[in-house]
Amino acid sequence: MSAIKTLEGHCLCGAVTLRAAINHSQVGACHCATCRRWGGGPLLAIESDQPVAFGGAQQISVYASSDWAERGFCKECGTHLFYRLLDQPFYAIPVGLFDDQQDWQLTREVFIDQRPGFYCFAQRTEQLTGDELFALHGSD
Repeated sequence: MSAIKTLEGHCLCGAVTLRAAINHSQVGACHCATCRRWGGGPLLAIESDQPVAFGGAQQISVYASSDWAERGFCKECGTHLFYRLLDQPFYAIPVGLFDDQQDWQLTREVFIDQRPGFYCFAQRTEQLTGDELFALHGSD
């Protein structure tokens, strides 16, 4: 995907729908302790710097998971919907929410310094520690 494509998806129960504009086919994995605690394993997500449109917004609950970001989930079924930064337009959306599951490529892993030793992906990816990721985005 190089042109902007609008993808649609929904939570497990369908109470929340979403539309996201994506201009790439890249999936990233976050191995940070917070993502692993949130979902029981790494967060596999697509990233977007465009606003995401949600249907059923009254069913979304938001949790402030740090001073700089928050996570959203469906109040009805508990599906994880997004991780978003507070001070810039950035969403990480679990790739499994999207109806279109074609052409995705795992290209990046972050917080590799927090990845536990019991799993490892076979694909070659860009790999960043937490410090390297924060340096890349100019935050700490």
